[in-house]
Amino acid sequence: MSDMRGRWSRLVGVAAALLLFAAPLPAAAQARTPAPSTVPALSNWEAEQGSYLFGRDSRIVARDKTALEVAGTLADDLRAAGHGTVPVVRGGARTGDVVIDVDPSAAKLGAEGYELSAGRRLLVTGATGTGAFYGTRTLLQFLAQSDRVPAGHTVDVPQYKERGVGVCACYIHISTAWLENLVRDMAYHKLNQLLLELKVKSDAHPEANTWGYYTKDEIRRLVALGEKYHVEIIPEINSPGHMDPWIENRPDLQLTDSDGNKQPARLDITEPEAFAYYTSLIDEYAQVFKADSWHMGADEYMLGSDFAKYPQILQYAQARYGANATPQDAFIDFVNRVHAHAQSKGEKLRIWNDGLTGANTVPVAVGTTVEHWLNVTTKPSRLIAQGHPLMNAAYSLYLVRGGFHSDTKALYDQSWDPRSFEGEKLASRDGVTGAKISLWPDNGRGETENEVETALTPALRHIAQATWGSPHPDPTYADFTARGAAVGHAPGRRDLTRVPVDDGTYTFSSGSVSTRFQVRRTPDGYVTLKSVASGRCLETRSGKLTLNVPLEPGSSVTEEVCAASDTLQRWELQRAERGYRLVNAITRMAVHAADDGRLVQYPPDQQRPTLWKLTPS
Repeated sequence: MSDMRGRWSRLVGVAAALLLFAAPLPAAAQARTPAPSTVPALSNWEAEQGSYLFGRDSRIVARDKTALEVAGTLADDLRAAGHGTVPVVRGGARTGDVVIDVDPSAAKLGAEGYELSAGRRLLVTGATGTGAFYGTRTLLQFLAQSDRVPAGHTVDVPQYKERGVGVCACYIHISTAWLENLVRDMAYHKLNQLLLELKVKSDAHPEANTWGYYTKDEIRRLVALGEKYHVEIIPEINSPGHMDPWIENRPDLQLTDSDGNKQPARLDITEPEAFAYYTSLIDEYAQVFKADSWHMGADEYMLGSDFAKYPQILQYAQARYGANATPQDAFIDFVNRVHAHAQSKGEKLRIWNDGLTGANTVPVAVGTTVEHWLNVTTKPSRLIAQGHPLMNAAYSLYLVRGGFHSDTKALYDQSWDPRSFEGEKLASRDGVTGAKISLWPDNGRGETENEVETALTPALRHIAQATWGSPHPDPTYADFTARGAAVGHAPGRRDLTRVPVDDGTYTFSSGSVSTRFQVRRTPDGYVTLKSVASGRCLETRSGKLTLNVPLEPGSSVTEEVCAASDTLQRWELQRAERGYRLVNAITRMAVHAADDGRLVQYPPDQQRPTLWKLTPS
């Protein structure tokens, strides 16, 4: 009986709050009152008389414990957006308050939808904390444009459950500050899944700790931010191809071709130790990631070659599956063994689609999510029929560093949606989990992080729109970009283009090392350093190249002929307590002054970055 009284009291409280909202406008007036601008656009909007005003006396009222957590995040973001410290309270609401309610009985809202009503107060209701959180993102976008919100009501529910961004930080290191900005902006636009291919510094396999990796503490902080902002961060170690970041120092695990040549990017799937090595990495990643999925890649294993060069793979397949087995069966066998291992850890497996050519007799384990990017023999509809959740990761959604960029305008004009796969357009959303844009570093020095950010923003807003609601909410793409400009970026997002010193000539000194540089800001928010003595610019170019980038720790930093287009001559000045760190814009390694005065680059956890004192001269 006490539970019934509590539920009745709750319903009465919500009803009383709703009574304070203004009555709906007549139909003609509603037609003249557009929905406030948001990205993604509101699924619907019922305009009402009056408006809601967020003012200095506004508070955030949390109805229960779950709502209290959402309210705390909202208060943080309001402060970051310049609205000051907004109190979070329990109990009754008054005019100007924001009311957050989590009502599990609101089944129509699903796991991520929300209901928002604006009048004398603004009420956000979700069936879950995640749904209520997304309602607060809408509020933040309202307030980014005006403290006064037109009175009205919406029920806003996403069409797809996976709305994502994929980032390969697998060869070229990407700064954690950039990734943190991405998480905030994703959440602000109601994207919920970051698929991150990367290397975490390994305790179990120190021989694999070539640059660029992330420390476990760095990943823990990023995952915690993702949890706060309802962005699931799913890790990937691509295998059995593209394993060179991990096995370049493990020739015993590398596939050997019929000529006796080792293949440092290909794991030998016939060797038990190779499987044990890979699954031990999965287990080590579980120490820092909390996602319930594992992405193993499984793409391009035979890129630039074919199975015929590796007869041991056919022999392995036939030994396990009989005389009619194909080399592809050995590949699928490896995928399925990883699936079983992940499942034993409570994780679901994800793979790319291009390895599923139909040349196999062994089926991929049912339930393996397939991310479809390439038009191959096995079509999307067939994968769904085989029992695979299907995510659209089409090549048309790619942003390749220094290469192909998604044509967001063309996609918008075509009303692209997640049913539009490479090679097939599906009639139904059934079986389609959603879609993601993908960022690849193929030419690592082709663009800096800040340049990538400029290209990413419109693509991110478009995928947010296409996965949440209507793919074409505005008459023109220009109208849609204006919508995005109106809402801006997430509160708390750092401006990574800000240079902490003015252009000019400075003496850089640390210990016995002292040199004068002309400092000039670049258009993408870094600096170039031109030596006053030599007339040349500071650059890193020595050591082993990976994707056209010198990523060998300890390699030299030298003065070279100045070239405005050379991204390796761009540097980030990071303010520190007693000076500045100097970090290369591409390699993300810091300058270290060696004992003999040479300048070298190192990851910050291998050698302490030199702190430079800058004196105008």
